[in-house]
Order: sequence, then C-alpha cells, then structure tokens
Amino acid sequence: MKMKTARIHAFGDASVIRYDDVPRPRPTPGEVLVRVAATSFNPTEAAVRAGLLQAFLPVALPYTLGWDVAGTVAEIGAGTEGFAVGDRVVGRLDGAGAAAEYVSVPCALLVPAPTSVPLTHAAALPVAGLTAWQAVFEHGKVTTGQRVLVNGAGGGVGSFVTQLAKQAGAEVIATASARSAQAVRRHGAEHVIDYTDMPVTAALDRPVDTLLNLVPLSPHDAAALASTVRPGGRIVSITTPVEPPAETKVTAIHMVARNDVAHLAALVELVDEGKVTLDISASHPLADLANVHRLSEAGRIRGKVVIIP
Repeated sequence: MKMKTARIHAFGDASVIRYDDVPRPRPTPGEVLVRVAATSFNPTEAAVRAGLLQAFLPVALPYTLGWDVAGTVAEIGAGTEGFAVGDRVVGRLDGAGAAAEYVSVPCALLVPAPTSVPLTHAAALPVAGLTAWQAVFEHGKVTTGQRVLVNGAGGGVGSFVTQLAKQAGAEVIATASARSAQAVRRHGAEHVIDYTDMPVTAALDRPVDTLLNLVPLSPHDAAALASTVRPGGRIVSITTPVEPPAETKVTAIHMVARNDVAHLAALVELVDEGKVTLDISASHPLADLANVHRLSEAGRIRGKVVIIP
C-alpha cells in the first residue's frame, strides 16, 4: 500500500522538496505505526534541506522531512507494549519522517498526546517545547524573581520559552516585532521591546539575570546582548554562541536540545492544565510544505505552523 511523503533527493532551495508515493512502512518490534495527524515546521529543517548542516547533522538522501509527529496508533509491531491501536500520541523523531501519511516510530519516543487541544495542534509541541524546557529550566535555571530577557519571543520556540519562564516566576522581558507583540504579551511577557524600533540595550533600564537567545546573531549584536546580563548571570543560546567578557563571570551556554520523553510528558501535562498554550499561527497541507519553507526563509512566519498530510 502506498502513501504520500514530502522528501528531498538533493540539497538546495525549497524547490527540491518532492511529494512522493512510497510504500507504507510496517512497524518492527518495539515500534508502532502512527497515522500522522500533523507534523510541524521547524526552521532548522530548512537548513537541513539546504545542506547547511551536513557537517553537524548529516542526513542520507532521500530524506523524509518532519521531526514533530502527532497522530493515532494504527498498528503495533510484534511484542510491542505500552500503546494500543487508536491511542493518540505525540513525539519528536530524531530521524525525521513525519511529513508523511504514516510513520513507524519507536515506542520509547512517544507519549500520550494532550487531550485538551486538537491532535493536529499537538504536533507543535515536541521540538520547540523540548528546546524551550531545557533552555529555561536545565540551562537557564530560571527561578522566581529573576529578570529574564527572551530574544526572539515571537518564534515557535519563543512562545514556549516566554510561557515557561513566566511559569517559573520570572519577570519576562521579550523582544518581538510589532506583528508578534500582542501574542508575546499574551504568553506572559511584562515588557516587549520592538527590536525593529530601537536597540535592545537602549530599551533596558537595568541588567537582566538571564538572557535566553533564540535567534541568529552577528558578532556585534551578540556582544551587545551579552552586555545586558549582570555580572554572575547566565546566557543560554540555541543559535549563535554568545560569549560575555571573562571578567563579568557570566555563565554562557550554547545548547542543542535533546529528546526527552519525561520533559515532553511534563509539557503535555502543562498544556492539559491550561498553563501552556500552543501558538498555532497557520496550518498547511503537506503539498504546501515547500511554500512554508519559502515563507520561513523570507521571515514571514510567526509562532508555529502545522503541516497536515
């Protein structure tokens, strides 16, 4: 039986994404076959598609896109335990493959999906949510009473970072363009700096305890942002490393999020408790994935975009 997938057979611009008919996979022992309700777009996938990350994240071609998956268990591999046919699940696929109608997934990567939101929306959670969780709690060590600067709060990761930092009891200062400002405030930011209107350094009245950087920076901008952190504070960046002067004794971390189902389950619980919302700005059919890549590269995406097979 055949199914539709979105794959690349070569590296390049968004036109290399092809919509192929391929055999539907069969789950092996320890796996389940998931009927995909949705995947979501992550900007890093555009860099993978362009071949820019082969030195750090090598992939073999042809390569099926889609790291986030939300869907329903359709078949169970021999001897597999923990899920039943019909269960709603969500997970991060380190080998990608969710930009398809079906995908076989190791059970160890899946958790029950949130019940309070549409299953298609749950696809926005794994990659961005795990990145935010680890940035805020593991590396940022954000706690009550801290002043936290979230640089890039209008993006998919930024929406979760802002909410989690607020949940931790921090005073959140966020950078965002005018089109994202309302959503960023809704997520809990007390102060929003329009970075298109003034430099961040000029908008701050005093240093922050923690900088959480979510966007690529030039060396000049990285140095400027580093200067906003108090001596002894912390910098966490998921993109460009941000190095403070040694004499400030600021702890600087350049992080790459790891897959952690315990963290994902905790995020699902927060969603179902209404403490974290999913900022879905758009949904597109699988056949429109190449256009989503183009929109992202033109800087025209806010929040999370879900892709529906």
